[in-house]
Amino acid sequence: MRFITLFSIMFLTVFYSYGQNLIGYRGREIQKYMVENRSDMNSEIVTNTRFRYLKYSDSSDNQTLLFFITSDSICKSVRLICNQNAKAEKVKEFNSIYKPNGENKWSDKRDGKEYRIEIKDDKWSCTITIEPDK
Repeated sequence: MRFITLFSIMFLTVFYSYGQNLIGYRGREIQKYMVENRSDMNSEIVTNTRFRYLKYSDSSDNQTLLFFITSDSICKSVRLICNQNAKAEKVKEFNSIYKPNGENKWSDKRDGKEYRIEIKDDKWSCTITIEPDK
């Protein structure tokens, strides 16, 4: 019973954070996660011959979240494009859940694999990328 309780708490803690690394998850798992945890973001239908991805954006178009997936529907990288005003909040969030690895860079280790998290500034927005460390 204690194991089940501990496992449940760990599971909910891992999935609570918005900056969660969902690389390796199946498309359906990501869709379920988004419905349960990010109801403020709407799924958008995307037709693109170069990339396969799931796209979500908030109602005010301040944030766009892209889950790039393989032909087998496995997430291989995540990209969040958001308003520059959200950057400070994202840095604080990432500092609390990932290991800092330079300015606007973090690393994450999950299931024996290393991942890079990076924020790049654009003129009006910032782009956050989570991808496997090569």
